[in-house]
Amino acid sequence: MRELKEKYVFGRNAFRTFEEGMEKEWLLTNGIGGFANQSIIGANTRIYSGYLIASLEAPVDRMMIFPGTHEMVTVEGKEIDLTAQEYIKEWKRGYTYLNRFTLDILPTYTYQINDLCMKKTIAMEHGKNTSVVCYEITNGMKEATLAITPMFTYRDFGGTKERAELKFQKVFRNYPGSQDKKYLALIPEENREITIGFYASEGTYYDRSQKPVSMATPNYLIEENQVYPIDQRTGFLGVDNHITPYDVIVTLAPYETKRFYLKCTIEIMDDKDGFDIAEEYRDRMMQLLDQVPYQTSLTRRLAWGADAFLVDRKSTGHKTILAGYPWFADWGRDTMIALQGLTMATGRYEDARSVLESFSYYVSEGMIPNVFPNNGKEEPRYNTIDASLWYFYSVDRYLSYTGNEEDYTFIKEKIYPYLKQIITAYKEGTRYGIHMDTDYLIEGGSDFDQLTWMDVRVGDLVVTPRHGKAVEINALWYNALKVMEKLAIKFGEDSAQYCGLASLVKASFVDKFWNKEDCCLFDVIEKKDGVEIPDSKIRPNQIWAVSLPYTMLPEEKEMQVVNRVYHDLYTPYGIRSLSNHDPAYKKQYIGKLINRDLAYHMGTAWAYISGAFITAYCKVNKHSKDAVLHAKEMCEYFEDHMQDGCLSGIAEIFDGDNTCTSRGCYTQAWSVGEILRAYTEDVLPYLS
Repeated sequence: MRELKEKYVFGRNAFRTFEEGMEKEWLLTNGIGGFANQSIIGANTRIYSGYLIASLEAPVDRMMIFPGTHEMVTVEGKEIDLTAQEYIKEWKRGYTYLNRFTLDILPTYTYQINDLCMKKTIAMEHGKNTSVVCYEITNGMKEATLAITPMFTYRDFGGTKERAELKFQKVFRNYPGSQDKKYLALIPEENREITIGFYASEGTYYDRSQKPVSMATPNYLIEENQVYPIDQRTGFLGVDNHITPYDVIVTLAPYETKRFYLKCTIEIMDDKDGFDIAEEYRDRMMQLLDQVPYQTSLTRRLAWGADAFLVDRKSTGHKTILAGYPWFADWGRDTMIALQGLTMATGRYEDARSVLESFSYYVSEGMIPNVFPNNGKEEPRYNTIDASLWYFYSVDRYLSYTGNEEDYTFIKEKIYPYLKQIITAYKEGTRYGIHMDTDYLIEGGSDFDQLTWMDVRVGDLVVTPRHGKAVEINALWYNALKVMEKLAIKFGEDSAQYCGLASLVKASFVDKFWNKEDCCLFDVIEKKDGVEIPDSKIRPNQIWAVSLPYTMLPEEKEMQVVNRVYHDLYTPYGIRSLSNHDPAYKKQYIGKLINRDLAYHMGTAWAYISGAFITAYCKVNKHSKDAVLHAKEMCEYFEDHMQDGCLSGIAEIFDGDNTCTSRGCYTQAWSVGEILRAYTEDVLPYLS
């Protein structure tokens, strides 16, 4: 097996305590919205931790099926529990027997009990809701027994279950192609159309109801009162329960070596070997990494992380992009910002094309969706003013990467008519009061509508009201018009309408948005009683007026914008959402939901904006040697972060002060995508 140089290896010094060990976690995905996730010490630290979170309607309707396994080794009458987990009244610290954790595409736990060594590797089958756990055991001089306790549930991936709610029909069925082998089938009472299949290639099933009980141990059929410590940070105080009907018992003679696997699936059970599934998962990822145009440690790590977000959408028959793990589905804005890095910088042009076409099916009233709900039966929501404008950016960047006639034909036939619809809708008016004003700038939103990416609303409190003319919206509007001008010329149509309108937009923008006092751009211009009032808060949204392909400011003003953002907003792991000199600045994102919501866009640092900042920084410094080397360093800071939190991922957000601990989604599509895009567009090409 070919060695992956970018693998992650952690020894005992990385998990001296439970608290240290739970800070790092791995993620596997199956390409249809399902995933697996756990900490490097083998503890489930989140509601979303488990070996099989299945997607019933790709990529949504996600359900927790197989939370994991616990292992108990018995040698010379002594039981050694390898479980690492927090409960209401106790902590199990099986990680003290863990020698090493390795993430070599797949996560592997290596345990040592005296002279017995056990390796446990988790994998998923691409395109299916199937997970496997592969064991490789070399026994020592004494006979030993391994008892594996698989845990099962059927719950929403973001919820928990009470004991009384764990109701399943349990039956054994013939394994495919064999009358002798059996597999366990569990049918949840709440959805009898689902069958959870579980198979062990080695060992015997032991009915845990046969275990003697006492007042201290009243029930072995339920794994009770699991606590999720990372979720506790954000105010969740609930516990979870799982059904554990059987143990798998494996006996080991002295010096015996065994290699076997467990399989859990909601697909039709087949006889595909678990080790083959693991090898296929790894081989597929290695092929993806090898096709990345720029072969560096950081690009390969980012491409590894990027694959998690590209998934199938059943409703369109094409690809889409999940906004973030563990909880987000696909969002229009996030998709169009992340697309360049996730697909084009990684050489996955067919996937880019598929995503663009997928979203074209949902253009409505000149808008692409803001969000697809996690429930596949719900209709997408269109409450966004910028997602449709980012669509133009992605189309233009796609053509800049590919640029052959076949791709232009695809855009002309499949996408261009929808781009025209969007331009018309924004000029004449569409949902949420979105329209072009008499000064040719785009405005929209009122009352409780939150249409930009700064969209938090708590009840009747709109935390960051940005109604009116937002700076990045009009930067995107100008960019969209210039894209249309270029496409119209290419397709032999009248481009003058777009060129003329773009000139009018530019004149109004430069006149109205320049903040002379702070030498930067106003964040938003709001109308009150017919009077336009600019907001002078220093926010990062102005950076897109410099970083986009088509921009309006003169060079000296672009330089001033970059300098202001660098001074007030830059951190190594993201750009602050509000200046740390502002009285309303919130330095930390933690605690219960209301506290986090109040900080979300009021100082919290966002990793994805670093991509735009790096692009803008290199642009205004004309990609000089010193600027590019500094930008390279900025990108490489994220490689440090990728060895913490979700390995090979980049988190959604970080605290504004002491930016180090990841917050929000543990890996976010636009965070990964934008660092990868900036690194491959603005750094690597200029180093040679």
